[in-house]
Amino acid sequence: MSLKEKDILRFTTAGSVDDGKSTLIGRILYDSKAIHDDQLETITADSKRTGTGELNLALLTDGLRAEREQGITIDVAYRYFETEKRKFIIADTPGHIEYTRNMVTGASTANLAVILVDARNGIMEQTYRHAFIASLLRIPHIIFCINKMDLVDFKEDVYDKLVKDLSGFSNKLNVIDVRFIPISALKGDNVVNRSDNMPWYRGGSLLYTLENIHVSGDYNHIDCRFPVQYVIRPQTEDFPDYRGYAGRIASGIFKVGDEVTLLPSGLKSSIKSIDVMESSVHEAFAPMSVSMQLMDNLDLSRGDMIVRANNQPVVSKNIEVMLCWLSNTPLKKGVKYTIMHTTNECKCVVKDVLYKMDVNTLHRIENDIDVQVNDIARVNISLSKPIFWDSYAKNRGTGSIIIIDPSTLNTVGAGMII
Repeated sequence: MSLKEKDILRFTTAGSVDDGKSTLIGRILYDSKAIHDDQLETITADSKRTGTGELNLALLTDGLRAEREQGITIDVAYRYFETEKRKFIIADTPGHIEYTRNMVTGASTANLAVILVDARNGIMEQTYRHAFIASLLRIPHIIFCINKMDLVDFKEDVYDKLVKDLSGFSNKLNVIDVRFIPISALKGDNVVNRSDNMPWYRGGSLLYTLENIHVSGDYNHIDCRFPVQYVIRPQTEDFPDYRGYAGRIASGIFKVGDEVTLLPSGLKSSIKSIDVMESSVHEAFAPMSVSMQLMDNLDLSRGDMIVRANNQPVVSKNIEVMLCWLSNTPLKKGVKYTIMHTTNECKCVVKDVLYKMDVNTLHRIENDIDVQVNDIARVNISLSKPIFWDSYAKNRGTGSIIIIDPSTLNTVGAGMII
């Protein structure tokens, strides 16, 4: 299989503090021979210096000095590797409650979430929190890895009890695919290779599952949405009249000859060509980055959208959002923020806070609408101009927004349009 034919699986790891997330990723990279010699030399030296005695695979992702000193993950650490079957992008996210916002960041583009549970401690508050956030972000696949099975003598009844409890909670979540794997990240059992210590487990290893899980159907290939990011006008001798609309297809499948509608103008045209790098293709689909030429010379700019005439998004200046607040400064109603939606940008104000979510019980909190850092709340937002959106449940590409504080340019909120 050539590299061009490999698809990409984006997955995030989550779980409570010291559940072994960084060690798990280090074990995957180490056992799948995805660590370069210089990286191996560095973590070997760091392991000796920190006095752990044996190779500390967690150091592969705990890249910040503060993380190495404390033995915790603070920021989101991204790692890339590939096997013969697939390419992978891993987001290793923190376990501490105060870093929940980092988990939202790491999970926002993931196809799959790996949530670790310590076999000795069972389900913790962060287990519920991270599973709920994964569900809220519409991550279609969750794998619960019951870790540190070596410390409970690889007992099947311990695993079965946790699977039963986790299944009961997962049934309340909106997740398509939930799986369970007993592992030891430290020893390598069921991570890359099947474990001889757990013959009672008949499923595949974690890496085998990640390599073979079906994710191509996770994209919305029905609703055609192409947010324009940039207008390409080379005006060179070879391309004197080329006018291409460049961007990343958010959803759907576009073909040469398709009749399309341009938003916000409502004007109609058809696709003349679809260009990818230096070649042309007959069709393109999410999440490809392309440049489209239209049959008519119409005015389109950044923030506009190309859609199908008979399948259009909602166009409005008011949206209802499930908002994850990321800033240490509380949310303020009536204050002007900047909202980013696909390639569009405008001013906005939060008009109402309807309720907050208790992520442990999944109950609504209606008597406390003071939104602080790491809170998740349902809010009404008024925009300075219309945007073109679908519900997040239907389309992650056109159903997500971020909110920016214009005075600091910090991202203060991330939301899913209801």
